[in-house]
Amino acid sequence: MALFKCDACHHIQETSNQYIGKKAQCPKCKEKGTIYNTVEYVKKITEQYLLQKEIIDQQTKEPTSTKNEASILEVHDAIPIDDYDIHNTDVFSQKDHYAPIVRWFNQKHIQATVDPKMMDTRGYFDEVAIYMGTHYNTIGSIIQQIRYAQSKNYTTVKIVLSKYSKEEIKQILDFCKKLHQFTFIARYNHVKKDNIIYLTIQDIPRIKNFFSGMWMEWFVLIKLITFFKENNLNLPIVRGADLTFQNKEKNELDIFFLNNKDEPFCIECKTGEFRQDLNKYFELRKKLGIKKEHFLLCVFGLDKKQAESLTTMYEITLVNESMLMDHIKTLF
Repeated sequence: MALFKCDACHHIQETSNQYIGKKAQCPKCKEKGTIYNTVEYVKKITEQYLLQKEIIDQQTKEPTSTKNEASILEVHDAIPIDDYDIHNTDVFSQKDHYAPIVRWFNQKHIQATVDPKMMDTRGYFDEVAIYMGTHYNTIGSIIQQIRYAQSKNYTTVKIVLSKYSKEEIKQILDFCKKLHQFTFIARYNHVKKDNIIYLTIQDIPRIKNFFSGMWMEWFVLIKLITFFKENNLNLPIVRGADLTFQNKEKNELDIFFLNNKDEPFCIECKTGEFRQDLNKYFELRKKLGIKKEHFLLCVFGLDKKQAESLTTMYEITLVNESMLMDHIKTLF
């Protein structure tokens, strides 16, 4: 028999093996839960129990150990991940997975509110975001055109191709085809004789939010969970967490995750003008108690040398989209 576990009230009951890996409604609280392979689930729970027992035994033998050791398992008991399709999974949106982050903030008397949909990759936002970030040097101006048109409630974007090289035109056409394929635009028309592309944009709030900046968060999120998977890391991560401090001050974090040492990482994303926000991010880093090298401002399109120079001047780390993962990898 398989095992059903409610993500909300933690009700557990047996069910048929044919439903393993699927979601189901809890018979008690009506919230969603996951159906696991019983043997694998018990194996994971046993491993966690033995690890916790080992930590407690170690504390008993070594009274000088730090006070945080006892809570290591509790903080990092994100749900086990065996295998998943990075671009088609809700594993990171499950409460059991990001609960360690909520608890981490609670320990600092900060209320963290997480929208599970922000980590659900079963749509096409992540695929398009990866293309946009990877080819930003070429299509960054196109993204800005779309963003501007949406902000003015225009319905059409005109892209003049004559100022681009053949290779750049190829990438721009590929980008437009992807946007149309994944319904981010209603239609596009390439007028070859005039060397112009016309895009009919979608008047949909989620699409507007995506082009206004959400795509950068998706890009960073996918880059990170790809790195996690390649290195067999099971780390809790959230996108767009809303924070409420004791003084009722509010902040939103673009990307936040914990490593396996309970160290917090925060990544904020920007394009264009960012200088007026440097002090704001510095103050936020201080309030959260995050190391400088763990608090990143990722400015898309920023020159590498400029990023390195600004990092030496300010109390946060600046990177661009190409430098991001190289920096992250040095911290693991």
